[in-house]
Amino acid sequence: MSPGDRLRVQLGVQRFPSPKLELFVVRDFLDDETCASLIDRIDARRRPSEIADDQGIADFRTSETCDLDSSDSVVAKVDQAIAALLGLPLANGEPIQGQRYALGQEFKPHTDTFEVNGADYYRHCAESGNRSWTAMIYLNWPEDGGATRFKTIGKTIQPETGKLLAWNNLLPDGRPNQATLHQGMKVRRGTKYIVTKWFRERPFRT
Repeated sequence: MSPGDRLRVQLGVQRFPSPKLELFVVRDFLDDETCASLIDRIDARRRPSEIADDQGIADFRTSETCDLDSSDSVVAKVDQAIAALLGLPLANGEPIQGQRYALGQEFKPHTDTFEVNGADYYRHCAESGNRSWTAMIYLNWPEDGGATRFKTIGKTIQPETGKLLAWNNLLPDGRPNQATLHQGMKVRRGTKYIVTKWFRERPFRT
């Protein structure tokens, strides 16, 4: 059963009705205590975020990032819960990454896949393949802003503590789905924290 088919039949999972992409939301996927624990870990190890291709646009991604330790019991529990939800092997997953968005920070419209003809494709995808699925969890609810906007389908999703979003990055033929173009919108008040888990087509190799 594909992750999309699996999510469609699970209680508490909402699918956004669009023929252009598979996009799902699960509210209260993580409890407040787990979210707070992950925020503490992100704050302890955050650094300026990087990006494979900024498309020549200034300030394309202005957040901070933290690579979370998969041997940490809290992180490992979240890792396993995401893989179980999607029915994907943990071996295909990249390590969970945390992100912190302070006042005015954003991530401009992008997809999570590596373009087949792009400069970084072979470096990032030769062994493990492209990013097949993304799971993203909001760890808090900033005072204003910080929504995730899927531009192609005109859907804007507001942060809520513990809410998970999951989407399929690839078309049935394996090409990147450009309809997954999304934006981490500017935080207007407060701070936004999220964690992101990417799965690959094959077992992940660094």
